[in-house]
Amino acid sequence: MTYAKKRYLNFFAITIFTLVLPFITINGNHMLLLSFDRMEFHFLGFAFEMQELYIMPFLLMILFIGIFATTAIGGRIWCGWACPQTIFRVIYRDLIESKIFNLRRIKNKVKDVVYSKTENKIKKILSISLFGILSLIIATNFMWYFVPPEDFFRYMQEPKDHVFMVMFIVTVALFLVYDIVFTKEHFCTYVCPYSRIQSVLYDDNTIQAIYNTNRGGEIYKNGEKTIFKAKQLQEHEECTACEACVKICPTGIDIRKGLQVECINCLECVDACTSVMGKLGKKTLVDWGSTNEVINDKKTNYFSIRNIMYYVAIGICFVLLVISASKKEYFLLNVNKTTKLYNIKEDGHVTNNYLLTIQNRDKKAYTFDIKILDNKNFTLKRFKPFKLGIDKRVKKVLILETKKRLFLSDKKDTPIDVKIVMFAKENPKEVFKEQTISFIYPRNDSFK
Repeated sequence: MTYAKKRYLNFFAITIFTLVLPFITINGNHMLLLSFDRMEFHFLGFAFEMQELYIMPFLLMILFIGIFATTAIGGRIWCGWACPQTIFRVIYRDLIESKIFNLRRIKNKVKDVVYSKTENKIKKILSISLFGILSLIIATNFMWYFVPPEDFFRYMQEPKDHVFMVMFIVTVALFLVYDIVFTKEHFCTYVCPYSRIQSVLYDDNTIQAIYNTNRGGEIYKNGEKTIFKAKQLQEHEECTACEACVKICPTGIDIRKGLQVECINCLECVDACTSVMGKLGKKTLVDWGSTNEVINDKKTNYFSIRNIMYYVAIGICFVLLVISASKKEYFLLNVNKTTKLYNIKEDGHVTNNYLLTIQNRDKKAYTFDIKILDNKNFTLKRFKPFKLGIDKRVKKVLILETKKRLFLSDKKDTPIDVKIVMFAKENPKEVFKEQTISFIYPRNDSFK
């Protein structure tokens, strides 16, 4: 099977996976969702409130270190085999333009189609229109990772109330049409920053599309093509100068020139050379491998010091991610001070008022109570245990009082740290949360 067919199968699998993933839920939680409406982040069936996004740094570190590691080991394998830009471009160029409307009659993926006949112009308009419809579907699928499908279809019944969502989908669709139909592979060459860092991460063990100069001969010297100038091909130089690898390249480069930032590792040049050289009974001159393997006749070292450091860094981040995610938040507690700092009663007692927001995030109801730790000067007032149902949120007033005259300062009010603990009576050893709040005690001249 050619690399092109393998890529197409891979693109098909990725497309189906991306379309289906938003509909997969575990215990009511999505596999991947960042909902600004619900203020939640769902990952692999776990739901995290915005207050729990301490796992996000580890996910981002795994992502970026993974990109560096993948590039150092497999080159721009992401660009050629999984990047949405590449997938959408293949859908438009190879499926819609070539197969459906037969607009590309020559096997040259760089050369633009010349529309001389009215029939071809109509086909071009139809091809863009068809991709425009697909772009709306793609943009809608992208939206499902921010607005879950169950909410999205309900919102779409009243589009006037969700104009921003509709405009976002339309804007993304228009951008895709402009990018894929008109910008084409120039996006990879001139816009995408990834291509600019790839060469820094490459070494002789990086897997990429490589022209075998040992067998094919030097086609370029000092950046100039010399093969046609002086008939310099020797008997041992096998390149036929058919340039099939150049014509098939979607970014328009000559792989025989060596490493170039435009190369996306699509391996179509490998297929082209394999076909030509196969007819001559020879092995391809453009192969997918490392410089050590193809040119230097050495084994590829996947466990170089640099690669090992990548593996270790990703492993550490993954362990930290698992540890952080395993710290289950049974309930959320938020404590806010009221606008009035304190209240002095006639008997000299001082009180501070707080507003508690409690949300039960577990799958069963709890009876919550609260107590003070390590400070006998303060007592709780007007707070009674309460029962909170599944996924319910409630606000409660907490009053702290001190009956003792503390004589702390003559010049200013003094904040005093008081540690409280809220717990579930059904399981106080596991379902609890400690928090330190500030009690404001008035200066001495505030007392009558």
